[in-house]
Amino acid sequence: MAEPLSGLRAIEFGQLLAGPFTGTLLGDFGADVIKIEAPGVGDAMRDWGRLRHNDRSLWWSILARNKRSVSLNLREPEGQRIALELAASADIVLENFRPGTMEKWGLGPEDVHARNPRAIYARVSGYGQTGRYAHRPGFASAGEALSGLRYINGYPGQAPPRAGISFGDTLAAQSAFQGILLALYARERGEEGQVVDAGIVDACFAMSESSTLEYEKTGFIREPTGPRLPRIAPSNVYLSSDKKWVVIAANHDTLWRRLAKIMGQPELGEDARFADHHARGEHEDLLDEIIGAFAAQHTAEELDEIVNAGGVVCSPVYTAKDVFEDPYFRERELLVEHEDEVHGHVTVPGIVPKLSRTPGSIRQPARWTVGADTDAVLEELGVDAAERKRLADAGVI
Repeated sequence: MAEPLSGLRAIEFGQLLAGPFTGTLLGDFGADVIKIEAPGVGDAMRDWGRLRHNDRSLWWSILARNKRSVSLNLREPEGQRIALELAASADIVLENFRPGTMEKWGLGPEDVHARNPRAIYARVSGYGQTGRYAHRPGFASAGEALSGLRYINGYPGQAPPRAGISFGDTLAAQSAFQGILLALYARERGEEGQVVDAGIVDACFAMSESSTLEYEKTGFIREPTGPRLPRIAPSNVYLSSDKKWVVIAANHDTLWRRLAKIMGQPELGEDARFADHHARGEHEDLLDEIIGAFAAQHTAEELDEIVNAGGVVCSPVYTAKDVFEDPYFRERELLVEHEDEVHGHVTVPGIVPKLSRTPGSIRQPARWTVGADTDAVLEELGVDAAERKRLADAGVI
């Protein structure tokens, strides 16, 4: 079956993570994604990542899949002209430069819509295109901090930690992807193209639940609470006998009675201290002691079997090794295998969400040569071989 975005063309401008990951999502579901890179050096993500294999980034194999690479110097007028021609041929234009950069190059939304009014113009930035912080440089760490997300993470009295991933960038990319799909749906209903404005702060703040309303109405400021949510009990991580952390969550009357039975203490299910949601919240420290003692008598694998079999929510806290070795991730196609130009056989994160009739796919591995598809894409645009040679000699491509 054809992927749901098959037949659509997206031009991806920008580098690093938030914008390019949006392009990856588009490509995964069938869009023809043309990634514009600076001649010679390309996207900085080509060289990023904590670990390397065959002296190349491993991250790039995931971020650049299902994309064609075109090298184009956007600081040169001829490069800007070609970029505008590409944008005029596209359904989606995606950029994640600091606000104002694309306008300076004659590639802003007004420039593109003058040539292609049906284009969806998606902009991903740290702080969005409006507001007093719009022109600040923005990374995920700052967006997570300003949104309040970073503050409520971690433990009381400690520096607010970051997740071990670029969480804000990924959230912003998902937000931009959602906005693009909504704009495409509106276009199908007769609307013209429009601008999708996705910010890292926006995407992080959208996860804040009722924390701001709680402050407005009661003056309460949510604080970091470690591995549990206060008064939502029991729901915590517990240490197994083989020193692995396991999540056990029974914060519902029925689940709590099941857990009490699993622990061999069914009478606790009817104990007045734990009988309902509010009572358990009042006695959450005692509950954690009781469940912690039970968990310490079993290995993580045993807890996973016993507690889940009893109908209570439970999961070991996995490392990358655990994920790689658990067949579930292949059964769900959360891990898939393909051949990479540099790294050979690779096992990478699969495509989500899963669609029953038009699922996404990895059709092309990452391109490791900057501008590997420049000739093919420009030929499609009507630029002949002689002109491409002249542009290459001039450093435009």
